[in-house]
Amino acid sequence: MRSSITAIYPGSFDPITLGHLDIIERGCQLFGRVIVAVVTNPNKTPLFSVDQRVQQIKASTAHLANVHVDRFNGLTVEYAQSHDAKVLLRGLRVLSDFELELQMAHTNKTLSATTETVFLAASNEYSFLSSSVVKEIARFGGSVNHLVPASVAQEIYQCYSHDRAASTPTKHPGNL
Repeated sequence: MRSSITAIYPGSFDPITLGHLDIIERGCQLFGRVIVAVVTNPNKTPLFSVDQRVQQIKASTAHLANVHVDRFNGLTVEYAQSHDAKVLLRGLRVLSDFELELQMAHTNKTLSATTETVFLAASNEYSFLSSSVVKEIARFGGSVNHLVPASVAQEIYQCYSHDRAASTPTKHPGNL
């Protein structure tokens, strides 16, 4: 039985990957409500606009009744407080993720003593996966069908079609 707690899963999600989706689905089993909050990161140049990313996530999570997708700017803990969320949900893939995520969790705790960070370890099949990896593969014409939801893969291929002779991938899923 899941709790009545609201959790915020913040990130840039550019694009949403199957690893992100795995964390969202598992978070939905633990928490009464999961808000996937798309943040605008001024240090990154996104492939997709915030509106596109919100729509991609909504489409990818339509099967989950307790997910809400939103956007925000500013401090994550302030956003969490404004939505009466007590938990920040974060995924961990590798040791280097843990170092950065732990630093952010401690920093967030200094900003809001009532907000907790909950870490979920990435499932084995997604432990290598990042949005950056997806974009790099697609940029060079590789298939990302096995890394992102199908509708997102098509949008990625459209973004990089100007770099290739064909607008759709010719490789089969699983071939890099």
